[in-house]
Amino acid sequence: MHTLQINNNVTATIQEFILLGFLCSQEVEILLFVLFSIIYILTLLGNGAIICAVWWDQQLHTPMYTLLANFSFLEICYINSNVPNMLFNFLSKTKTISYNGCILQFYIFLSLCATELFFLALMAFDRYIAICHPLHYPTMMTKKVCGILVSACWVGGFLWLVTPATLVSQVPFCGSNIIDHYLCDLGAMLAISCVPVPKTTLTCSTFSAVIMLITLFYILASYTLVLRAVVQVPKGSGRKKAFSTCASHLVVVSLFYGSILVMYVSPGTANQPGLQKFVTMLYSIATPLLNPLIYSLRNREMKVALRKVMCKV
Repeated sequence: MHTLQINNNVTATIQEFILLGFLCSQEVEILLFVLFSIIYILTLLGNGAIICAVWWDQQLHTPMYTLLANFSFLEICYINSNVPNMLFNFLSKTKTISYNGCILQFYIFLSLCATELFFLALMAFDRYIAICHPLHYPTMMTKKVCGILVSACWVGGFLWLVTPATLVSQVPFCGSNIIDHYLCDLGAMLAISCVPVPKTTLTCSTFSAVIMLITLFYILASYTLVLRAVVQVPKGSGRKKAFSTCASHLVVVSLFYGSILVMYVSPGTANQPGLQKFVTMLYSIATPLLNPLIYSLRNREMKVALRKVMCKV
């Protein structure tokens, strides 16, 4: 519950928010419910299959596939942070979410987003060491080091959003409680603040920009060195495999970063709720669905392991 003392000594209390969603008829909402339910189930199955494949196949017990399995688990958590509530609201007449629930969703959703940025940078680091320093790879990327780096991604992602979430929880909401979005996202929440909060907006934007630009720069620098090393490798299966692995990672990076840069860096996006919803769907729903396809279709070992999983099932 969020309470604000207004100048006329009348206390306004916001106990819940209304998530407008997609503003369509009930029939269309039912169709959207079916569509996103299918996407949700396929995402869980696809990422779950990758986790099982890495878990059961001893040949995949390497740092690269350990990172991929953790990344798939992250995608499952990511889509669970927003889609179940969205599906519920498709069938709900009230479409409400409690104040505390909204702040919690904001924190978890963006923390998982930050964690994904760290994971993409870590996967780029793994490929850089494997391809540019192959002789040192077994000693540099041990299971212990891999575990520490994975843990650092999770902890770092959730610590990074503590300050923005604290600031958003202090934003005064004294008028409208209607959020023109299907989840509690930053821009949509700040849009209904009863007073301007430029410091909060600037701080949150700075936190978002810093983590995006630093990780993106690191990823691009890593893959530049990787691709330069791959080009120098004589033509053969090793070169083709390295290109294939790098291409998969770069496709995922392009999908994720392309959408979030439009969302959090483009100045005009905050004033376009429709564009906000579409771009949010790209990086929060579409990428978790596509990532298993991207990695499995371009990786022979993963395809073999997935066939074994299917046979066991």
